[in-house]
Amino acid sequence: MTLGDPTATGAARSRAFVYNGGFLTNRRIRRILSLSGYDIRLGLPRPEDTVAIWGNSPTAHRGRRIAQNRGTPLLRVEDAFLRSLHPGREGEPPLGLLLDRSGLHFDPAQPSDLETLLATHPLDDTALLNRARGAIERLKELNLSKYSAFDPDAPIPDPGYVLVIDQTVGDASVTASRGDRARFLEMLVIAQEENPGMPVLIKTHPETLAGHRTGHYTEQDLSDRVSFVAENISPWPLLDGAVSVYTLSSQMGFEAILAGHKPRVFGQPFYAGWGLTQDEDPVQRRQRNLTRAQLFAAAMMLYPVWYDPFRNQLCELEVVLDTLEAQTRAWRQDRLGWTASGMRMWKRKHLQAMFGQHQKIRFLPSPPTPSARPHMVWANQSREAEGSVTRIEDGFLRSRGLGAHLVPPLSLVTDDLGIYYDPTQTSRLEEWISKRETLRPDQEYRAERVISALVSKGLSKYNTGGTAPPLPKGHRILVPGQVEDDASILLGTSTVRTNLDLLREVRAANPDAVVIYKPHPDVEAGLRSGRIDTEGLADVIATETHPSTLLSEVQEVWTMTSLLGFEALLRGIPVTTFGAPFYAGWGLTTDLGSVPARRGARPSLLGLVHASLIDYPRYLDPVTGVPCPVETAIERLAHGQPPKRGPLNRALSKLQGAFSTHAHLWRR
Repeated sequence: MTLGDPTATGAARSRAFVYNGGFLTNRRIRRILSLSGYDIRLGLPRPEDTVAIWGNSPTAHRGRRIAQNRGTPLLRVEDAFLRSLHPGREGEPPLGLLLDRSGLHFDPAQPSDLETLLATHPLDDTALLNRARGAIERLKELNLSKYSAFDPDAPIPDPGYVLVIDQTVGDASVTASRGDRARFLEMLVIAQEENPGMPVLIKTHPETLAGHRTGHYTEQDLSDRVSFVAENISPWPLLDGAVSVYTLSSQMGFEAILAGHKPRVFGQPFYAGWGLTQDEDPVQRRQRNLTRAQLFAAAMMLYPVWYDPFRNQLCELEVVLDTLEAQTRAWRQDRLGWTASGMRMWKRKHLQAMFGQHQKIRFLPSPPTPSARPHMVWANQSREAEGSVTRIEDGFLRSRGLGAHLVPPLSLVTDDLGIYYDPTQTSRLEEWISKRETLRPDQEYRAERVISALVSKGLSKYNTGGTAPPLPKGHRILVPGQVEDDASILLGTSTVRTNLDLLREVRAANPDAVVIYKPHPDVEAGLRSGRIDTEGLADVIATETHPSTLLSEVQEVWTMTSLLGFEALLRGIPVTTFGAPFYAGWGLTTDLGSVPARRGARPSLLGLVHASLIDYPRYLDPVTGVPCPVETAIERLAHGQPPKRGPLNRALSKLQGAFSTHAHLWRR
């Protein structure tokens, strides 16, 4: 069985005959259907086959007629409630589908599979409901909706308004709820009557904002009390500021429930009739009362079919949230385009891949005058740049191979405040660590899985080196060597600033311990400074050794600012620092150096990991070439699928090895 093999789902195969070209041209839809057990076919079905139609689209009548004439069951296919970054009309494939053999979730004419779930499923599994609560919080925190390309800079209205939700003319859910302009106008009038003196905001549909379809409200419906919300705003802060919500059948009514509202509903959408809405036109057969978590669990976890584009297989909702988190973060940061200065030529192609997918990066000889585009510089050049800049640096899960060998990184961090290795000023990572002092259960679980994957797969920053040499018995302390002119040493240490001084301090404090010194890989390669004579200070010099093989054999790690200290914490190994690395000062390490007093939060290890490996870096999948979550990056590194060097990088790497004493010419 191969990854993504349809047999992995255990679904029985069924031939699905289609009469809509979208099923044939959209590769993602075909793949999800295949993984769900449906093989797309053309022609005429037999009674044991299936006819697939797209919701209540203009072409759906063809399939309905053929299914009726040939006694074949119907499969109604729709986009899932959490679809993609941009609308499908802009060509973006879905991350999930709704496959319904009974009806349409938005059409109350007959019960759909979703309505049956809501009416009959126990929905009492504690683990399922806890997952639902965590996922609801993630949607809010990440500002995710059906389409999630919201403008993070769009102004949010002052709280204290009535929210009326518009929908597009001709939308199938509007038609199914017998909606028309008169019904929308009635809703607007009632919203004003029931909330005298309150401002009323009409939320325009995303496809109307994009110019794809018209809405029901026009400029003629506005007044001194009534105005449009025409900006591309996330629904979550908009719902937070509303005192009441009015909708016909919009999915935003569902989100209003999740945000804590009891919306006034004028149609008969799937979320109406379960005790969570004020229904103008109730569906009489819906008599059960549900909690928000139960409604969400059925509609978002049990009903849809979700797809993981990185593993090419079906998945749980949480994996889709991970995917959308990575994609939306990249779009929100990159949507205006970047300018960049001082970037070495060998880095530019990869930077373009990482940050230039929505607008190409403009590489400039020097920082520009202020413009609408944000400006990036490599972190070690940021002190030379004037004005507001975003600092770029390698992430903590970088590659299989050294940056000094011009191996491109799989992850990069962006920091508009400082940079993680510079404790002289606050950084965005410090803010994330402080924020993660408390974690929700779903966040703890995700961080636990990340730690488990890293440790079990033996991953580190560069993932180079072989097995550990034979080690003497006794209390073993690992001392990682560092590049002595590295910025983390120059900025993050005070008294102990060299590898030799570090070893002397460790030996003086632990005269009977087995001290294992591991030179930095760049130093071993002859590309950076830091070679020392360890005579009388180290019992073992572990050259060309993978860090994970050493960490499994030692009882402590003593370091200045090395990332290996962070990797030791992941494995439960006590760490002593002489500097102020990003992981020091939070109560998780023994700190013999000076750490910033502002690091007053006391996160758990899980909080540190969530901030450092999930919140702070960006990852680029080397296989698909798109932004990905940390879990995908871990799998790619474990399977040896990091970004590969091109021929120019390989040639430059050999050249710099031959002239390593002049490393300052290429190293930035």
